[in-house]
Amino acid sequence: MPRVKHTDKGVELLARLMRAEAEGDGKLGMLMVGNVGINRVVSNCLDFTQLTTIRDMVYQSPGGFEATQKGYFYQRAREMDKNLARKILKGRRYHPASNALWFFMPEGECPAQWYDQWNVGRFKSHCFYAPDAAVCPAVY
Repeated sequence: MPRVKHTDKGVELLARLMRAEAEGDGKLGMLMVGNVGINRVVSNCLDFTQLTTIRDMVYQSPGGFEATQKGYFYQRAREMDKNLARKILKGRRYHPASNALWFFMPEGECPAQWYDQWNVGRFKSHCFYAPDAAVCPAVY
């Protein structure tokens, strides 16, 4: 059973987001970005209480993804990107993004906290941040 109800258009949107945000970090980096996106849809907490679809998550403003505001997001989703998105939708999770709701690419080391959320790890250029399980149980 998928973590989030979706259509082919939703798969494509998620795939485009994953590619735009993390193509430089390879397939695993893209999968982790997908984890964060889907976690936001299922979380129903903090900044993400109004998200019910992949489209809502991708285009959330404010608080959404930088890639949707820049030109790179508008590249098409390749079949490889869609296959990666489908893995995430089927429930695959990848540490350190397993329960994360945020990520960003710092110029140096990952700060221990980012907007009051704790760092749970780094993969290549991205630092990942997860909420407390008591605050956002749906992502755990």
